[in-house]
Amino acid sequence: MAHLPLIRPPAATGKLKTLYDTALKRAGYIAEIIQVMSHDPDSARASVQFYVALMHGDNGLSRVRKEMLAAVVSHANDCYY
Repeated sequence: MAHLPLIRPPAATGKLKTLYDTALKRAGYIAEIIQVMSHDPDSARASVQFYVALMHGDNGLSRVRKEMLAAVVSHANDCYY
């Protein structure tokens, strides 16, 4: 199994610290998927912005339905959601 070293919140600086602080305020924690992208804060920020646009934007689905779809897809992929 490959191991990817992560930059954990206490060691974050600059753009990454800003990203972590924003995530902490929004969700109350810093998701592992954000930490996986810790070596490329610009890509991590873009990924979070994409997620927020999909899940919180007005795109024809209710928030409940979006969460349900995310949970079903995660389960189908054997992925913790």
